[in-house]
Amino acid sequence: MNWDATIPHTSVTILQVVTAAAILVVGLVAARIVIGFFKRSLRKSKLSDILIEFLGRFFGALLYVLVLLIVLSALGITVSSILVSLSAIVGLVLGFGMSDTVNNVASGTWIASLSPIDIGEVVTINGMTGKVKAVGIMATELLTPDNQLITIPNAQVWGSPIINATRMPTRRVDVSVGIAYGDSVDEAVRVAMELMKAHDLVLPDPEPAVVITELADSSVNLQLRPWANTADYWTVKGDITKGIYKAIPNAGLSIPFPQLDVHMIKE
Repeated sequence: MNWDATIPHTSVTILQVVTAAAILVVGLVAARIVIGFFKRSLRKSKLSDILIEFLGRFFGALLYVLVLLIVLSALGITVSSILVSLSAIVGLVLGFGMSDTVNNVASGTWIASLSPIDIGEVVTINGMTGKVKAVGIMATELLTPDNQLITIPNAQVWGSPIINATRMPTRRVDVSVGIAYGDSVDEAVRVAMELMKAHDLVLPDPEPAVVITELADSSVNLQLRPWANTADYWTVKGDITKGIYKAIPNAGLSIPFPQLDVHMIKE
């Protein structure tokens, strides 16, 4: 094979193409290795997981651009002219509506630096709830409990209220229940307190509480408020909800269902 033969309609030789392909493969593999080493080095520091992930992605993007420029250079294309052209194009594009892109990058930097969210935390952003999977250069990724991936532009994340459900070590669990009018509220409170204090995962401090939240149409509504470690939140909520549903009737009280009395008037 004549390695010096050129590709039809181009000045690129077969040898240059093979060389560029080899550089591309080796470069991509090397970039992955370097990115992995870079992340492992950062994990030895006290940086948050989300900042490490952000820096890793940013550093990776730079490496891939570098590999691409080396490949173009191997093909005989002048890289300096490409950089000048790209700079002009980027400047032109930024002037015609790429402010959102710049905002996303800047917002991603702030999110990674200040860490209002972190990898693995459960958050609610713009009404969407999920576990934080990653914060990239342009967008934040959330994974819902039913395994759906939500991608939110970083500017919307940084510009919106963030509810972080798992940042604090403990949480209050709210469980509501209604008893019938005429039933003893004191007895219902006693039953609820015994139920909460008997649960192994309910914290003694802060002490659990029961409050009357509403005098509704068909019931007196109570709310049980035990405290639990954040990791035990859903276990405690499920157990207390199931427990109070059984404990109220066992104590001779009743949980009413909504009802409406209709009186017919005959003319």
